[in-house]
Amino acid sequence: MKNSKFSESQIIKSLKENEQARSVGDLSRELGIDKSTFYYGRKKYGGMEQQQLKRFKGASRREQ
Repeated sequence: MKNSKFSESQIIKSLKENEQARSVGDLSRELGIDKSTFYYGRKKYGGMEQQQLKRFKGASRREQ
């Protein structure tokens, strides 16, 4: 399985920029990815915040 070029937090950051009216074409060109890759990331991580991502990945188990 191929490792991701970007971390989950970087993906979420780019999704937030897209929500702030930056176009998918501009973001994908800047990141060096295909538009379909961006849409796949949006499908997987769309609507998540940083705290939700930590819970999703199980990183906050030590705090509980």
